[in-house]
Formats: sequence, structure tokens, C-alpha cells
Amino acid sequence: MVRTKSQREPGGPESPSFGCGPGSGCRVEAVLSVDDRGQMVLPKDVREKAGIKSGDKLALVSWEKDGEVCCLALIRAEGLSSMVRDLIGPVMRQQE
Repeated sequence: MVRTKSQREPGGPESPSFGCGPGSGCRVEAVLSVDDRGQMVLPKDVREKAGIKSGDKLALVSWEKDGEVCCLALIRAEGLSSMVRDLIGPVMRQQE
């Protein structure tokens, strides 16, 4: 999750709702630093837990709220087609 400067601490009056409440399974796995080339390193324990290996392709997905990016997520690239199919399938069936 990436928060912009304009967002306040959790629970504040401008605190965004990310759908990560108690019991949702969301948690902070690590805090990453961005170097001057824009690169970040996923910690080894996170990569191992997620089964991410050298050469794996990950898609970066962003969510916007009020015109600002509020969240970033990494999703395995091979899982994108099934996710798109699951999301768009019901919409396409409604059009028939």
C-alpha cells in the first residue's frame, strides 16, 4: 500500500478505506525503500512466502481515489487473464 502525502494516519478524518479491515487478511509484509533509479527490493522472506523466483513476471496494479494513487499491488502476470475473465465475464453476460 502506498499512501500519498495528503492522506492522514489510519483512523483520521481523511483516512481512506482500502478494504483491509480486521479479519480481511491484509497486512504490512515489509517496508520498502526506493533508490534513486526507482528500484525496490522485495525481501527474501516475502519472495519465499509468495513463491516468487528470479525471472517471474509481476503486474503492478494501482488504485486511484480522488485522482491520486492510494494503493499498489503486485500480481503474478500469469494470473491476470483469469482475473480479467472473472471480472469482465459477468459484465459481458449482462450485455447478452
